[in-house]
Amino acid sequence: MTWLGAVPAWCWWLIALVLVAGGQEIRVGAGKSEAATARGETASARTELADYRLEVSERDRRAAAQARTEEQRRQSVADQEGESAQQKLELAQGRAAAAESAAGGLFDEIKRLRDGHRATCDTIATQQRQAGASAVVVLGGLLEESDRMAGSCAAALERSRIAGLACESIYNGLTK
Repeated sequence: MTWLGAVPAWCWWLIALVLVAGGQEIRVGAGKSEAATARGETASARTELADYRLEVSERDRRAAAQARTEEQRRQSVADQEGESAQQKLELAQGRAAAAESAAGGLFDEIKRLRDGHRATCDTIATQQRQAGASAVVVLGGLLEESDRMAGSCAAALERSRIAGLACESIYNGLTK
């Protein structure tokens, strides 16, 4: 028999049990070490995630504030140009009203001249009076109509010019 046979069987079981228990103790220790490392990494990742979220929210806040500032600047430019255009339109309407008033006076003068012409032409021969009266009437009518058309065209063109300039100013103000 060898020395292995001299050791009782229960000792072999005890040695095996001690070896298995020691191996398990080593595994548990390694698992605890890995768990501690994982907890540290998780805490580090949470901190990094919180920092990233804070950075993104701060960037979003700055971008929103910048967008609000730009929108307010553009609205201010548009409001100023709109007010300026409105003032120019009111001025043009005042000028048009003054021109229309002057044209009314001119029409009254033409009517007075026509009436005066008729009164003075009573002494001239009937044929001459008819030719002269018809020429004065036609010319007076043409003058009235052309003046009316010129006034309405001038008013429309002035409104269009003011609106175009206001639009151009607003565009230039917004693209700066």
